[in-house]
Amino acid sequence: MTAKAMQSRPLSLLAELTYRCNLQCAYCYNPLDLGAYRDELAIDDWLRVIGEAAHLGVLQIHFSGGEPTLRPDDLVAMVAMARDNDLYSNLITQGTFLSEPLLDRLAGAGLDHIQLSLQAPNAAVGDAIAGAAVHERKFDALRRIVKRQDFALTVNCVLHRANIDAVDDMIALAESVRAPRLELANAQMYGWAYLNRSTVVPTRAQVERADASVAAAQIRLRGTMDITYVRADYYDEFPKPCMNGWGTRFLTIAPNGRVLPCPAAAAIGSLSFDNVKERSLESIWFDSVAFQAYRGTAWMSEPCRSCARREIDLGGCRCQAMLLAGDAALTDPVCSLSPHRSLVDAILDSDLEPGASSTPRRI
Repeated sequence: MTAKAMQSRPLSLLAELTYRCNLQCAYCYNPLDLGAYRDELAIDDWLRVIGEAAHLGVLQIHFSGGEPTLRPDDLVAMVAMARDNDLYSNLITQGTFLSEPLLDRLAGAGLDHIQLSLQAPNAAVGDAIAGAAVHERKFDALRRIVKRQDFALTVNCVLHRANIDAVDDMIALAESVRAPRLELANAQMYGWAYLNRSTVVPTRAQVERADASVAAAQIRLRGTMDITYVRADYYDEFPKPCMNGWGTRFLTIAPNGRVLPCPAAAAIGSLSFDNVKERSLESIWFDSVAFQAYRGTAWMSEPCRSCARREIDLGGCRCQAMLLAGDAALTDPVCSLSPHRSLVDAILDSDLEPGASSTPRRI
């Protein structure tokens, strides 16, 4: 059997249509150099890539950004292409442009699922986080989706210091519209979130209260609403596995066509990422240097190399290792066994001072 035949194929593709967005959320994972992505992939390239992804083995495609509905015609065409290739399609959106006519077009093209994000359960906090008066527009979009019943629905709220104390109210809001799924995911410290970590990272007391609230709600609502909860990385004893393994199950295509093993991988400046304008998706997945860099466990150094958890958390997040310790090949500093864990503890001890201000995300 050839090495290519033995290598696993991707199951999920994140298609980032654009990094443009009308919101200014301080926790956004998008890269800081947003201007470098203004040369967006043309629709013909996107349609070709969707076909290549299906041939490669991808089963799900997620349309994201930025705000993907800022390219409405291209989005509809891409959804139709996904349907033609038997891919399950999911739109990840903040909803401010989800008009009834656009929903009609997306339904007609075959969109399966919408993940709609809310910044908070009320307008005062939500608009302050978004940097724009959009909460009511987002909530109107949510009502339209629920009423239509054309799509599977997930309500999403990224948790951070400014809204995590309202987690009970967010659960109540999702209940009030009878949302079948709610995702409460603590902000991942990449891109703008990492830049603004002094205002984004919640306190330990906040995380512990949210842990208890969500656990109780998961029991109470079992069989009525599925609640997915992603805990804040910096407070965990061990890191989460990097995308279930670097270059193993997931890939991301940035707006300019660069192919990444995870949405935040552009932070690893030591790697060069190939572009679908110049190389097929199959060739990139199997043969590119970037996708080979941290596959498996052979790249690991100590303490990962001899750790009993090396096949469980796979060394943790490569981007986190890069951002915190300056080397993507190191053990994720979130890990309690990492010699660089003190870098995370220093953030938790000193970066959570009140009164700090955020840099708004803008393009």
